Amino acid sequence: MFGHEWALVDVETSGFRAVQHRVLSVAVVTMDADGRTNGEFSTLLDPGCDPGPVHVHGLTAQRLKGAPEFPDVAQRVSDMLVGRVLVAHNAPFDYGFLAEEFRRANARLPVERRLCTLALNRRLSPATPDLKLATLAAHYGVRQRVAHDALEDVRTLTGVLRGSLAEAARLGLSLPLVACPPKQQGATWQRIPKTRCAYRCPGPLRGELVQGMKVAITGETDVPGEQLVERAVAAGLNVMTSVSRHTSVLVTNDVSSGSAKARRALAEGVPVVDERTFLKLLDNVRAGTLHGTPKQPTPAMAPSGSGTPETPEPPEARGPDDGERALAQATLDAGTSERTMLLAEFYRRGGGWRLRMVGQGYDFGLDALAQGFGVDIDG
Repeated sequence: MFGHEWALVDVETSGFRAVQHRVLSVAVVTMDADGRTNGEFSTLLDPGCDPGPVHVHGLTAQRLKGAPEFPDVAQRVSDMLVGRVLVAHNAPFDYGFLAEEFRRANARLPVERRLCTLALNRRLSPATPDLKLATLAAHYGVRQRVAHDALEDVRTLTGVLRGSLAEAARLGLSLPLVACPPKQQGATWQRIPKTRCAYRCPGPLRGELVQGMKVAITGETDVPGEQLVERAVAAGLNVMTSVSRHTSVLVTNDVSSGSAKARRALAEGVPVVDERTFLKLLDNVRAGTLHGTPKQPTPAMAPSGSGTPETPEPPEARGPDDGERALAQATLDAGTSERTMLLAEFYRRGGGWRLRMVGQGYDFGLDALAQGFGVDIDG
């Protein structure tokens, strides 16, 4: 069931706009291929700058005073990561910060593959209201003693990983392992490639995010902009590079900045939220409507005085040789990336259903993925 050796990681970051983003604490727990914990390490870190929003992480400058700097512990962390699969809840976030700290320390991040437990549980679709770490811990029967403590969060994550791997094995699902060659000195954040959103835009923000909403981001942010974009795209939102009257929401920490996006948002009456509010909204994004989904017909009204409307009868199913087709789109977390879009067309031929597909954001092996689910490939 476990198969690999794992290094489970959690980092707490400064997220302060006036300085470079720095790691304030790091915790690593290692597990062997049999799922047994065989190593733990955690420490606070002196970032050498203002620690940022203390109200969020609780790590004051006084508390961090005298803690080691990241270069002092880089070798220790490296030794625990080498040869293992890095695991984190929202792995791109933790991996990105670790990569940057290793770059600053002129050291090599020895991670070749990572596993995101958030992406894995999107595939597993547990019966939970959301996919937060605490919610999944309760679902898998893991006791979380102290929340928002790096080491305790990683200990909780070990239980979530065990439960998730067991469920994936029961369902016969492959793990969404991601290849991530070590980032070298001088590496920079890469822009997230624009990907067609799978969902229809439901209109402007009205209290909660819905998949398909058009989101624009402007100005300095606590979380690096690339990571905000990555999280938004993974949640099914449509991140735009400009603002128009069709934009659902603008994310900015300074609406009076005078940026082109902010000016246009004010002129068009586009809803505006700050980064902190946006991050909270990202925790609970409502399901959207996929492109290609037929619009529901308006129920026929009953004759006056009958009291209730009549419900139209569903159309009668036709035979396999009538050439009927059903357009569909799906969002999958595939084996080579945390989130992958799949465009597909289902149709009947020769007495059976077939699937014609085009993948976006999938590195390779899309046909093998579909065949693994028992689907015939045509074209």
